[in-house]
Amino acid sequence: MMNTHPPATYRPLTIATGMRASASRTPRKVALREDNRTIEYRTLVERIDRVSTLVSEGLGLSFGDNAAIMSPNCLEYVEVVAGASCVGVAVATLNPNMVAREIRYICDDCGARVLFVHPSVEDLVRSIDLASVERVIAFGEGYEALLAASTPTEPPPLPEWSAFSIPYTSGTTGEPKGVVLPHRSRVLTFYGMASEYGCYGPDDRYLATAPLFHGAGFAFAVAAIYFGGYCEILSAFEPEQVIAKLAGETLGGTFLVPTHFHAIFALERSILNRHRKFDTLSAIVSNAAPLAQATKELIIDYFGDGVLHETYGSTEAGIVTNLRPADQLTRQRCVGQPFIATQVRLLDEAGKEVAQGKVGELYSSSPYIYNGYWGKPKETADCFRGGWFSAGDMAIKDEDGFVYLVDRKKDMVISGGINIYPREIEEVLFRHSAVADAAVVGIPNEKWGEELKSFIVLRSDASTDAASLKAFCRDNLAPYKIPKSFEFMSALPRNAAGKILKRELRKV
Repeated sequence: MMNTHPPATYRPLTIATGMRASASRTPRKVALREDNRTIEYRTLVERIDRVSTLVSEGLGLSFGDNAAIMSPNCLEYVEVVAGASCVGVAVATLNPNMVAREIRYICDDCGARVLFVHPSVEDLVRSIDLASVERVIAFGEGYEALLAASTPTEPPPLPEWSAFSIPYTSGTTGEPKGVVLPHRSRVLTFYGMASEYGCYGPDDRYLATAPLFHGAGFAFAVAAIYFGGYCEILSAFEPEQVIAKLAGETLGGTFLVPTHFHAIFALERSILNRHRKFDTLSAIVSNAAPLAQATKELIIDYFGDGVLHETYGSTEAGIVTNLRPADQLTRQRCVGQPFIATQVRLLDEAGKEVAQGKVGELYSSSPYIYNGYWGKPKETADCFRGGWFSAGDMAIKDEDGFVYLVDRKKDMVISGGINIYPREIEEVLFRHSAVADAAVVGIPNEKWGEELKSFIVLRSDASTDAASLKAFCRDNLAPYKIPKSFEFMSALPRNAAGKILKRELRKV
C-alpha cells in the first residue's frame, strides 16, 4: 500500500530555510544592507524568530490568519514577512503610495488582523477605520521594544504549501485581487532563477531596486539571501544612484522594469558616461512588462553584451520563460524558452493547441504557480484550463520552442473585423527618435467598431507632431494598423510594476 504521508526525512521548503542554513554557515556575514544600515545573517534569523514569537504569542495570530505590511523598502520588511510566515500567518503587501480607500479595501478583503507600517505612512493608516485590523505597529522604537520582549524561538515546521504572502495584483482591469503565494512555489522559483541567471550564489552581490510589496520585487531580493549571498535594498529608485552602484560596488545582478530603463536613459549623456564601467555586472533581469526592442538595444549598448535577460511571468504564475543574453538582438519581441520544470501551451478559444506560428493564449504549468486568489474561487478557476494557468497573454511559438508575446488578450483591438495587436504598433513608435514612451488602445468607432488611438510621451530634447508620427507609421505598418489619432502626454499612467494602465487611457 502506498504511503501518502511525508517520510521522517522530509523537510518542508520555506522562505526562511535558506536563510537559516546561511546563518549556520556564515553567521557574521552581512546579509542585507539598506542605506547605512546592515544586518548579519545570525541577527537576521534571530529577528525573524522574534517576529514569529511576537505574531503568534504577543499578538495572538495563528495558522491561517493574515497580517499586512505597508512600507517602502527597508530591512524590517524582509523579517516581518519571513517571521510571520514561519507560523503560518501570510502577510498582504501594500503599496506605500496607496490612499485610504485602497488600504481599507485590501485589509478588509484579506481580513488582516495586524498592520505593520513605516513611520512615513503611520498617520495616514491610523486615520482610517479598518474593520479587521486590531493593531497597527510602526517600525521604530515601539516595534523594537516588542521584538526585544519576544523570545527568539524557531517555530516547528509547517506545510510548504501554506501561504507566506499575499501581494495584490495591480488592478489594471478592476479592483486588485490577493495572490496567495505558497512557500513551495517561491522557494522553487528561487532555484529556477538561480539556475538561469547565474547571480544568486553565496558569493554573489545583488542590488534590489524594485518595491518589495510587488511579488517579483520581493522574490528577486530574497532569492539572494536564500542562497547565502548579499543583497543591498534601495529604499527608493534613483536612476543615477542605481548606475553608480552597478558601476562601482562589485555588484553582480539586479532586476529592473521598463520604467526604470526609461528613467536611466533619460539622464544627461554626461551622467551616463560617468558611470559606464560595469566590470562585475553579470545579469540584468527585466520583467513585469515587455521591453521594446529599441530599449533592449540601448541597454546592451550601455551595460554591455551578455548581461540582459528578459523574463516573462506574472505574480500568479511566477517565472514562465526567459530570453537569454545571446538571443536578445536576434529574436525580436521574443521572451525566450520556458524555465526548467515549466511547460507552455498556446491554446485557441476552444482549448485546442494552435499550430506552430499561429497566435494562441499562453498557458503554463509549473511548480511556481500560486495557490489562487484570496476569497475568489471563481476568478481563480477562470484563469485555468485543466490545471494550466493563463495571465491572458497572446503569443506565438516557433519550431525551437521560443515564445513571442503578441499582446494582452484584453488589449487586442478589433477594427472592421480584423484583429490588431497594439504592441506591434508601439514597437514601431519606439523607433521614432522623438518618442520616449508610447501606448496604443482601441476606442469606439461607429463604422469600424474600434479605431486605434496612440498616446505619446516625447523625449525632453525632441519634438514632433501627429502628422509626422502618422507618416512614420505609414512607412512601417499596414494601413489598418496606423493610429487614427495621437495624443501627447507628459507621462503615461502606470502601476507600481511599470505596466501601462490602458483602461485609464481609454477614458481620455
